[in-house]
Amino acid sequence: MPELNTSSLPDLVFAILFFFMMVTSMREVTLKVQFRVPQATELQKLEKKSLVTFIYVGKPTAEFVAKMGSEPRLQLNDQFAEVSEVGNYIAQEKSSMKEEDQPFMTVSIKGDYETKMGLVTDLKQALRKAYALKINYSARKKVE
Repeated sequence: MPELNTSSLPDLVFAILFFFMMVTSMREVTLKVQFRVPQATELQKLEKKSLVTFIYVGKPTAEFVAKMGSEPRLQLNDQFAEVSEVGNYIAQEKSSMKEEDQPFMTVSIKGDYETKMGLVTDLKQALRKAYALKINYSARKKVE
């Protein structure tokens, strides 16, 4: 019985590996809050995603309700946070950017549409104190 020719096997393995590297996207943040993005009519797409910092606002997911309660919370990266921690978070994000890109940093608020505006207003005030003045609200296109 002749032996199996395995000379092309490394090429096949690398082709499959390359394929999966190209089509797979890595999740940057594990969501600990649930949010349903509000609908809007006038939307604008963000150009440079590398300059965008996300802040998530919503009710904790089912696994965190017992520990955190059911009131809407802020999530910065993979951590629950208070509004008072936003200034340090923005300073940390700015320091990780190139100096010439720092003025173009945009903060995108991904919030649940049922979140009370008091929390969003407090968040905006904290962003203003941290000199993060470019704020974007994430939304999806309104279905008519």
